[in-house]
Amino acid sequence: MFHTVLVANRGEIACRIIRTLRELGIRSVAVYSDADRGALHVSLADVAVRIGPAKPQLSYLSIEAILDAAARTGAQAIHPGYGFLSENQAFARACSDAGVVFIGPSVHALNMMGDKIRSKNHVAESGVPVVPGVSLPGQSDEQLIAASEGVGYPMLIKPSAGGGGKGMHLVERAGDLAGALVTARRVASSAFGDDTLLIERFVSAPRHIEVQVLADNHGNVIHLGERECSLQRRHQKVIEEAPSPLLDADTRARIGEAACAAARSVGYTGAGTVEFLVSDAAPDEFFFMEMNTRLQVEHPVTEMVTGLDLVEWQVRVAAGETLPLAQQDVVLTGHAVEARVYAENPERGFLPTTGTVLRLEEACGEGIRVDSALTPGLAISSDYDPMLAKVIAWAPTRAEALSRLDRALADTVVLGVRTNIEYLRLLVQDEDVRAGHLDTGLIERKLPGLGFRAADDHVYAAAALFLHAQAWSGENPVWSRPSGWRMGPHRQARYNLAVSATESVDVRVEGGPDAASVAVGAGEPAPASLAEVAGRPGAFSIELDGVSRVLDLVRDGRRLWIGSDGFSVDLRRRSRAEQLAEQLAGRDRVEGAASPDVRSPMPGTVIAVHAASGDLVEIGQTILTVEAMKMEHKLTAATAGVVSVTFKPGDLVKLDQIVATIAAIATMAEPDDAPMV
Repeated sequence: MFHTVLVANRGEIACRIIRTLRELGIRSVAVYSDADRGALHVSLADVAVRIGPAKPQLSYLSIEAILDAAARTGAQAIHPGYGFLSENQAFARACSDAGVVFIGPSVHALNMMGDKIRSKNHVAESGVPVVPGVSLPGQSDEQLIAASEGVGYPMLIKPSAGGGGKGMHLVERAGDLAGALVTARRVASSAFGDDTLLIERFVSAPRHIEVQVLADNHGNVIHLGERECSLQRRHQKVIEEAPSPLLDADTRARIGEAACAAARSVGYTGAGTVEFLVSDAAPDEFFFMEMNTRLQVEHPVTEMVTGLDLVEWQVRVAAGETLPLAQQDVVLTGHAVEARVYAENPERGFLPTTGTVLRLEEACGEGIRVDSALTPGLAISSDYDPMLAKVIAWAPTRAEALSRLDRALADTVVLGVRTNIEYLRLLVQDEDVRAGHLDTGLIERKLPGLGFRAADDHVYAAAALFLHAQAWSGENPVWSRPSGWRMGPHRQARYNLAVSATESVDVRVEGGPDAASVAVGAGEPAPASLAEVAGRPGAFSIELDGVSRVLDLVRDGRRLWIGSDGFSVDLRRRSRAEQLAEQLAGRDRVEGAASPDVRSPMPGTVIAVHAASGDLVEIGQTILTVEAMKMEHKLTAATAGVVSVTFKPGDLVKLDQIVATIAAIATMAEPDDAPMV
């Protein structure tokens, strides 16, 4: 067994691997970029080595930096986790050349199965059914367009070298194919360093089912059952479960053997996953999609139903041990479901978010597991993937597991950065999800009907009373407290709370915070009070007009973060100067007219500017492209006129920051319309 293993990754997967290494008595080495100096995986490891700046190409994707860290710390093996270098053939080869064990499959297996085109053609030659499409290496956009004529629409563009849904594009009309190929190549090149693409016919209402395989260096290959991964958005898995509610025992055995055969064909070793498309209408039919030659994000659900630690067996296999289990020894017990918690805003098209974790509570209890790298004070930047944590629930039945997961998500508190927790709860509660009626397009169909909560009177009242209480505090001199005292009737304290760059609500408070009168917006004053909840730091009980609720609340400067049961919102107290500036800016604007300001809907980096200051632009014309967490977003003009652009490529932008303004062109009167003298 190894005495020292380096973990070439970050975030929750690095923490998860380090914990298993500790249980095995193996010394762990973490690596970190400048952005991750205070990250949890750094403090969990026995040794940590800085490998470069935040940019992944100069740190986590730097083979030279990783191997140098291994040499400096005496690491005998490297666990790559997933993403980054986990499926990189050059990295596996470099490890071998340096005398360091790569905890993963051979270079041959990576070469054959790590490329979607090569793997698809390989299994097709072995008689495994594949989805019709164009999978030839080295094809230009023009060649792909020509060859795709016989595939049929809709079709799916996929990067050959990547995974995780990045760079995948659904094309429904021939006229959209050329533009989608350009975007797909750019994303594939940026994310994977390879812009090779393939095209497949898009199978409507498919189920995405994958099989976990485990193989040693002595010819033993077994599967550990399947995972249902059909709940996806933009080809990115959101909720996964094991086993699938679709498959019967016979199909489970056949699809499992097909996965093992695929692994044997390349001499696979370690943990890997073979992904299939399964017809919902004909669940006994399946089509090979690809093989992921690494640990999967969703591996915990398999661990929960089998009782096996996949990371442990990755390490043991890499050290030369033999698998102790035969296929008949694998038993699936109960049901497990996993939800991925992301730093994203579902109400803004799931655009990535940034911030600092100001308050954190993670779920616990019977059947609950949380894989996370979150800590209070952790800065969430736009440099890396937006996944923050995974919440997993196990129970004897699927219905119980879903209920436990819902409760665990409700108990999860992350304030300081917007997350998708409320959205995950809405999915888990959906009738079709509960019934197991799943397919990869379900989320897109359901999304318009999901009822996201908005800040209500209790939330606004709690925010105002919290600010009021701090101003009322004994630390402030009596004359600076918002008592409203004056000759005659007392004056109300006013708090203007912005929920976005363009929306705000006035809250009027009279009296002390423990016995006040509060009016939200144009509403009538009502009795209200705010009090801390005993034994729960950061939790407050807000009573408004006789109705009480408990909310989590934390302040960061002028911004307040409030949450409960998975819902969260951030409110910013606006100054009088800001309110006046907004009134002056909008005084000449026609009511209901589109704003001349172009704002960034997410924090990120400007990667392209499509219009120069002074250009005449039309409604819908793209002005800039902003990238964050490997996602691109085009910012367009909401009104026509002359544009003034204030940013250039490489500049960083904040959420809701104005990046351009458009001045309307005054209409000149035609001669015939000139007034008579």
